[in-house]
Amino acid sequence: MDYNSSSEELVMTERDAKSLRLKAALVQVLVWFFIYTDIFMLSTFFCRQAFRSETRYILFAHTLLMDSILLFLTGLVVLINSFYVLLPVGHCIALCFLMGFSIKNTPYTITAMCLERYVAICMPLRHASISTTGRAIAAIIIIWAFSSVKVIIDLVIVNVTAPPGYFAMPTSCDYQIILVTEWHQLMYFISNQMDFCIIVLIIVFCYTNLMLAAQAASGENKQSASKGRHTLLLHAVQLFLCTADLWCPFILDVATKQSKHLYLPIRFFNFIFFTIFSRALSPLIYGLRDKKFNLALKYYMSCKSKPLSREI
Repeated sequence: MDYNSSSEELVMTERDAKSLRLKAALVQVLVWFFIYTDIFMLSTFFCRQAFRSETRYILFAHTLLMDSILLFLTGLVVLINSFYVLLPVGHCIALCFLMGFSIKNTPYTITAMCLERYVAICMPLRHASISTTGRAIAAIIIIWAFSSVKVIIDLVIVNVTAPPGYFAMPTSCDYQIILVTEWHQLMYFISNQMDFCIIVLIIVFCYTNLMLAAQAASGENKQSASKGRHTLLLHAVQLFLCTADLWCPFILDVATKQSKHLYLPIRFFNFIFFTIFSRALSPLIYGLRDKKFNLALKYYMSCKSKPLSREI
């Protein structure tokens, strides 16, 4: 009986290992496909002066950069975990800082893009004076500051509250290793909810005003307002997926209490939909839907064999 049970456990372990490796391989394919897409779009952005002088494209390029960094880091973590490599907590801190920074960065940038569309459609006469290159860079600096401060506060708290020897303990790199105490986890959760509520209020404000602008406009203005409204809806979906990524640890915690066997499937599902696919929406929203950027993409995809439209 002992021999048979040991054999069954060995077979199950091998199956789990193969399943983990297959999932890791799938993740790498998706991650590097979207990283390649983001890099191609970034190169398109830097090749055209017209894009580098418009606020919406600058913010879009910043989103692509942050998404690429996050995808690379999370793909690296998945690869490390698939080979059951455990690193000391202290060695994971830098990786966790970069992941936390890039995760928080994207929702703020998308919110700034929503505000830019609101200004462009609802205040067209003031758009040129408000949406300047200098203000776009200033907005990015503010976004970086807010994202950094929140992660730095988490790092300070873990340094104060961590038990002796905690940073030498082997672990799989995940942002949750920074949240040692229950009150810190609660503070992290409340902070994320506050961010979510503020972002939702901004999007609802922008969307409502765009709806009113679409009803009042006519001709090309009406079409522009309608397109802006659809863009905001896509941004709202993207923001929901990005913020849902912040809820995933708590969903995992609840699922693990119900059944430990649910942990890995739910974690994999959350990673695919809330981390990878939420970042894949950025190229769709601006890279494919935006007429000027789409024309530039087709031009460079054809290896410059087709003439570039005068529109860009």
